[in-house]
Amino acid sequence: MASSDAENRLNLTASEFVESLVDAYQRMHIPLERYVLFILLPSGAFFVVSVAAVLLLDLPTAVTVPVPMLGLLALLAAVFYPKILVSQRRQQLNNRFHLLVTHMTVLATTKIDRMEVFRTLAEEDEYGELANEMRRIVELVDTWNQSLDDACRRRAKEVPSDAVSDFLDRLAYTLGAGQSLEDYLISEQQQIIQNYKTVYQGTLDNLEVMKDLYLSMILSMTFALVFATVLPVLTGTDPTMTVSAVIVMYIFVQSGFYLAIRSMSPYDPVWFHPEQYPSDIERRVDRATYAGLGLCALLLFVSFGGMLGVSPVTLGDVYFFMDEVPLPFYAATPITPLLIPGIVLRRQEQQIKARDEEFPSFIRALGATEGAKQSTTSMVLRTLRKKDFGPLTPNIDDLYKRLNMRIEPAEAWHYFTADCRSYLVQTFSEMYLVGREMGGSPKLLGELIAENMNEVLQLRQQRNQAATTMIGLLYGITAASTFAFFIGLQVVNILSSLSLDLDTSNNPGFDAGSLIHTEVYDIPLIEFLLVVIIMFGAMLSALMIRTTDGGHKANTYLHFVLLAWIGALTAVATKYLVTQFLAV
Repeated sequence: MASSDAENRLNLTASEFVESLVDAYQRMHIPLERYVLFILLPSGAFFVVSVAAVLLLDLPTAVTVPVPMLGLLALLAAVFYPKILVSQRRQQLNNRFHLLVTHMTVLATTKIDRMEVFRTLAEEDEYGELANEMRRIVELVDTWNQSLDDACRRRAKEVPSDAVSDFLDRLAYTLGAGQSLEDYLISEQQQIIQNYKTVYQGTLDNLEVMKDLYLSMILSMTFALVFATVLPVLTGTDPTMTVSAVIVMYIFVQSGFYLAIRSMSPYDPVWFHPEQYPSDIERRVDRATYAGLGLCALLLFVSFGGMLGVSPVTLGDVYFFMDEVPLPFYAATPITPLLIPGIVLRRQEQQIKARDEEFPSFIRALGATEGAKQSTTSMVLRTLRKKDFGPLTPNIDDLYKRLNMRIEPAEAWHYFTADCRSYLVQTFSEMYLVGREMGGSPKLLGELIAENMNEVLQLRQQRNQAATTMIGLLYGITAASTFAFFIGLQVVNILSSLSLDLDTSNNPGFDAGSLIHTEVYDIPLIEFLLVVIIMFGAMLSALMIRTTDGGHKANTYLHFVLLAWIGALTAVATKYLVTQFLAV
């Protein structure tokens, strides 16, 4: 009975998957016949040719497996590409949906026509695929003379996102019943935010699952690499080939998990980068980056130029207190100056996050005071700028000065958001500015924006916790895997010297070479390969951390350097300890 239920569930899941795949083909912008003719059939033919080539031609063993796998990969990519495309589109719709609904609510509270609300949102390229949906609705109304509720209902059937589809469907019903757009959107705010929180928390839960899978897979690959290092002592196979093969698998596994984490992470950027409004923050970051890269180039020249006899200063002169510079230090030392831009950027990012925390209080106070005094923003800021809003206070003071100098309000707000360099501050400030220019109630705008931004900040705290857990996991895995790698390498190294002693012993009847095959090892080359995988793992781990926390791309520098040095120090310490305990 239980097996029958499991089989039914499996069949149901398979049928649902097939239905979703067929639906993805129907949603493609390319005609189905053209896609089958120009994509599916050529990829299928390539797969058949690759299999036939392996069966009919006398190819080397190293080619017989990769060639049909490449053909199969091309075929699977062609078959599932429409589903991947729909999934990406669904993610793009969900990522900015809460911001679009908040912006729509802000516009609906003004005195403009409801179609102008959709036209305004259709011009906001920041919303990406959502802006395209707004354009399609506007086109259905303006070009095809459909009513707004019919246009919303039609697009609700086409969008791949359940949240967006449900929103448009309920909006169509409400507008058709005669309710105003403003009343509907204000009443829907809580539900929209709740849906966004559900999706956001779901992605964080998926990241937790991915972390567990990543831990188990990396531990398995670590054991495989240790076995590939140690077992050739007994079997006599070429250890360089076995270690290289496992390293390639290791790289593929880590790269796959990085791409998976990148696709699962919620879209919630911290930074705002306006090209037309440079700020002191970017100038500091640029100076730190140039200084770090310049020192990296200098240390790289010292490291490898000293080895080649080109540089007058060698890495041994830098580590003058060591008799011999360990090989891992040659990899970790040249990248160390990347700490300079990493630390500077981390401090600036902490300031941005602190401004985000203060902005809801500021915008609520600004809206409430403007509504109560019925005065301009400049008059309200005259007293509000004296309040303590933490790191946001200097930016508020600069905003007041620009408005008081009779600078255009929109331009003054643009400079304010550019100085803050915060994505959330820029987005919600733009909403408040547009709402005020169109005659919206400042008190209602301030309350609405502050409430929605507070919800986003609470979700960011959960994301920060997930990122902190990820940091601890990746730092621990780096140390543990490096420890395992170099234990195996040093054990082989010690066995190599031990076998030489046995060969020169006074027992001619005992042939140690028949038991221990140390002659197949090139210890310096294997150590170099292990250092390469440590550096590659540090780079991908740093990228995973940056993807999880949603910060600036240059945040990768800080974690890359720290992870590389953790690996280098662990490798050196492991070699020393194993030598002390096992050497004879």
